Amino acid sequence: MNIKSLWELMLYHKGILYFLLLCNLFGTIYGYIWYGEQLSITEPHFKIFVPDSPTASLFLCFVIIAFILGKNIPVFEALAFVSLIKYGVWAVIMNIIMFIQYDTITITGCMLILSHGIMAIEALLFYPRFKISITAFVIAMIWVFHNDIIDYVFMQYPYYDFIASHLEGVAYLAFWLSLIPLILYLYLTRFKKDKIFDHH
Repeated sequence: MNIKSLWELMLYHKGILYFLLLCNLFGTIYGYIWYGEQLSITEPHFKIFVPDSPTASLFLCFVIIAFILGKNIPVFEALAFVSLIKYGVWAVIMNIIMFIQYDTITITGCMLILSHGIMAIEALLFYPRFKISITAFVIAMIWVFHNDIIDYVFMQYPYYDFIASHLEGVAYLAFWLSLIPLILYLYLTRFKKDKIFDHH
């Protein structure tokens, strides 16, 4: 079985979709638990914007459920694609920088790099099944840039000493990691399923 056939199987085989749904559901629940301490002291109107990564994987859970049912939900697909790449890549970069900054490699940091790297890969993996929509694009754009404002203007970013001491640089990185997946969401349409998987 070649890579293309395996990719197609992962996108359309219900058994595999159920497995991926369970994996992402577990990761989502764990992610919300991870943010539990910060959420416990966050003002109610900010709570929905604090756990960025688990919310990204929650979007994907909704998308996979729709795929299992043979449906598309473009808004959640756009939200999942953009936020999975943004927060997946962001966490990978942040943890690598912290390894260098503190001259130590931790098991927790490696776990975060692996899990968040998989998030970004999943966005690209599922993209061929997405129904691209300008309305969904605009909603995803508003969501990620609004999240940046909440994180770096209203200071609701994840509680790490490193981020607090490098806030301007981290905010600048977050801006570009919001913009790049939005561009990819539209640009990658030329490689969608009709050109990858001929019979779907």
